[in-house]
Amino acid sequence: MSASPSHADAAPAVAAAAKTHTRAGDFVSLTKPRLNFLVLLTTAAAYSLGAAPDATIVDLAHTLAGTFLVAGGAAALNQVWERATDRLMRRTQRRPMAAMRMTAAQGTAFGIALTIVGATQLAYFVNPLSAGVALFTTASYIFFYTPLKLRTSLSTIAGALPGALPAVIGWAAATNTLSIEGWVLFGIVFMWQMPHFLAIAWMYRDEYARAGMPLLPVIEPDGRSTGRQAVLYTAALIPLSMMPTGVGLATAWYLVGAIALGAILMVLSLEFSVKRDLATARRLFFGSIIYLPILWALLVFDHRTR
Repeated sequence: MSASPSHADAAPAVAAAAKTHTRAGDFVSLTKPRLNFLVLLTTAAAYSLGAAPDATIVDLAHTLAGTFLVAGGAAALNQVWERATDRLMRRTQRRPMAAMRMTAAQGTAFGIALTIVGATQLAYFVNPLSAGVALFTTASYIFFYTPLKLRTSLSTIAGALPGALPAVIGWAAATNTLSIEGWVLFGIVFMWQMPHFLAIAWMYRDEYARAGMPLLPVIEPDGRSTGRQAVLYTAALIPLSMMPTGVGLATAWYLVGAIALGAILMVLSLEFSVKRDLATARRLFFGSIIYLPILWALLVFDHRTR
């Protein structure tokens, strides 16, 4: 692992970043809206799969709004926690907390406020179960995953837990249960995250090393373990993606699509495992980004038209 530079080394970039942002834009940035797009997509898909015939668009809107607020609050609190390490990475040093355009107290208050408002919206307008799952998601993200990022490469697995729980939020919001169908959706997202995260970790391994985060590509720089794990997790994702048919959420038509998507992702994972370069990591990353929305679209369409 390369030695980490001092925070003073990042000061010029931090000072430059501070001149080009508005206060409103900084608050929006704290919620990580682009990252939370997939969170809302997953929540919406799970809700649609579990929704009763009399469910309304208003119910879905409350579910998505509450989930977004809680997820945004967790993102803000995460940036407060990681502001020092964020300053050491080019991809994160312009964030509001890292660039010191906002104090830790302001970021913390904003994050807590969003979390409380979002959880209250879910509890009052949807059901308390979905609010409870949302709060557990935030707690596991902030108090379990975030501190582990500086301690172990297994933090990637820990991060997949809160990352997959939006599927359970959506299912709980629609059904007021934590039944097997919701956990099948959870399992798909959990396993999907692993090749996705491993590709990101490889692409930015030098920056993670600079920040002192012992991710797998940092502690094993030849990339063999990273590539092997990407393939193994993709192999585990394929049968999990087939399970919605087994639990009655979909028909054989979805099954065919899920197998085809899994095969494409496996090809990308194998290519990355063999070559272990930036180009193949990027292809795996973008392939995983495309994979999940298409899988949800296939599943929801098949479920609604069967």
